[in-house]
Amino acid sequence: MRIVIAGAHGKIARHLGRGLSERGDSVLGLIRNPDHAADLRADGVEPLVADLERIDAVDLAGSLSGVDAAVFAAGAGPGSGAARKDTVDRAASALLADACQEAGVRRFLQVSSMGTRKPNPSDVDPVFGAYLDAKRAAEADLRSRPLDWTILRPGRLTDDQPTGWVRLDSEVGRAEVTRADVAAVLLALLDEPASVGRELELVNGPTPIPEALRQVLG
Repeated sequence: MRIVIAGAHGKIARHLGRGLSERGDSVLGLIRNPDHAADLRADGVEPLVADLERIDAVDLAGSLSGVDAAVFAAGAGPGSGAARKDTVDRAASALLADACQEAGVRRFLQVSSMGTRKPNPSDVDPVFGAYLDAKRAAEADLRSRPLDWTILRPGRLTDDQPTGWVRLDSEVGRAEVTRADVAAVLLALLDEPASVGRELELVNGPTPIPEALRQVLG
């Protein structure tokens, strides 16, 4: 397969890009900063400088020829304000989805966040609340589209070593999950037609990843 990853220099995305490349897939990585291109090449990922806060969806679609699936793993990141939560975590996801529809790419995986299924608590930090609002709106936008979408909501992310063991379901309790395990689940979901139209939560847990997918996807 040929897969495009938005936010390809992010920590989850780099794990995913390496995993895809190692199993023989072709990977196109969208990045904003051209200084990150060498890192992607070292991972076996073809870099494409495309600022999703500025590029036009039709122009981006022109770079997606031959792409079979898209993964939106971009985020404004820590230290960014509420405005960029919207322009990256919401609007950039919608722009990539627009480009996929224009280019005929139907498969779309979105990395979202726990906390989007319910309204924000009244005491939420304003910037974190803006982040959840943006993720919630991005999910709603994706659900409205004629794409073969899957939404994955990880728990609290860590940079610990991968465990290969998770809890995956439509709803799980809040807990931590390694970024490497999130990437491994994304890689597995790309091959699972039964995950289309599913919204799944993910934390580390008691079940090996292949068995966790079998249990939740039937």
